[in-house]
Amino acid sequence: MTSILAVSGSPSLNSRTELLVEHAVQRLSVTGFDADHLKVRELPAAELLAGHSDTPALRAATAAVAAADALIVATPVFKASYTGLLKAFLDLLPQSGLAGKTVLPLVTGGSPAHVLTIDYALRPVLSALGARHVVAGSFLLDSHVERLPGGGAQLRPEAELRLFDVVDEFIQALPDSASATPLR
Repeated sequence: MTSILAVSGSPSLNSRTELLVEHAVQRLSVTGFDADHLKVRELPAAELLAGHSDTPALRAATAAVAAADALIVATPVFKASYTGLLKAFLDLLPQSGLAGKTVLPLVTGGSPAHVLTIDYALRPVLSALGARHVVAGSFLLDSHVERLPGGGAQLRPEAELRLFDVVDEFIQALPDSASATPLR
């Protein structure tokens, strides 16, 4: 079975990005994939910022990336780019840390002015890490992801449709896309 790891780089405890990732992971799970979610903000901050990749938690996180067949890399936009938290984690990966992997970038932001963050900030670093294929990805406005009072999220219908479309395109881009079928 194809394993997919979602890596979210939001520092916020109430992250809309993480809520979006949970929607994507759920979509992948119902289509037959083994999907998991790594929240970078839950890693030990001092070790992460110091680049001590030999600690147990960071070794486990980088091993999870290495073991995954494909990745979702998700981030909110901060200062027209992906978060420093995500950058600190990606810096721990070896130069070929994404070799052979298909990657789906997901970005959230407060303004459509940041729509090019995927292409001008995130895609270059994912490619530099050797990703086999970085699919188109999706930028969604924060206002399209509503936090629900009891936890979880509700996406505006057009945002949910866009998310499901990019997840289905991601599935089709996987080397062995026959292991699961997209929901249409």
